[in-house]
Amino acid sequence: MTTQGRGLHAHVLESLGPAITCGEYPPGSVLRTDELAQRFEVSRTVIREVIRVLESMHLVESRRRVGVTVQPTEAWNVYDPQVIRWRLAGSDRPHQLRSLTVLRYSVEPVAAGLAARNASAEQCAELTERALGMVATSRGHQLPAYLVHDIAFHRLVLRGSGNEMFAKLGDVVAEVLTGRTQHQVMFENPDPAAVTLHVQVAEAVREGNATRAEELTREIAVGALKELDVLAP
Repeated sequence: MTTQGRGLHAHVLESLGPAITCGEYPPGSVLRTDELAQRFEVSRTVIREVIRVLESMHLVESRRRVGVTVQPTEAWNVYDPQVIRWRLAGSDRPHQLRSLTVLRYSVEPVAAGLAARNASAEQCAELTERALGMVATSRGHQLPAYLVHDIAFHRLVLRGSGNEMFAKLGDVVAEVLTGRTQHQVMFENPDPAAVTLHVQVAEAVREGNATRAEELTREIAVGALKELDVLAP
């Protein structure tokens, strides 16, 4: 595909995907290739490529003599980072944020406990570095810089667990944290208590204290849920 073709593909995908996830095309809607090509002023080849991507996310299904049918929400690959991003940009953002934060609450404390047992010395050192980076950027309206350290910290906890299933959730958590920042579902400066908890988690992991690492990470997740009660009820 040419550079222009990739640009057209991205444009159509970033228009059609969010339209589906926000309900503009309800489940059962049939998408016609010719109509979409005309609407977006692109070739049918571009539309077919976009449909293939949407099919890989289980947002749509192609059937002979029927066309491309929008699938019900329960069929979607809700762990796909792009699907998460689209849903967070839509009107269902509060529900999506809460659902994803509950997932974090269920997984990350266990991952932190495992990381205290399994993380390498290099991972422990980087975890501490990221926690201190969060401290350094937690004041003065530095949310973009803070976000970089926050994402890296949580990816490290999941990866340091030694469980490949947890590690694969790194992209999901990254989208949650990014979405909270981009859509201003955060206070202007992070909660100092939460920042301190991240430093303490890094210490517990480095010291091999699995129980403490798990308890502290659960406290972080509880705090994130409480923030949603205030900012995205």
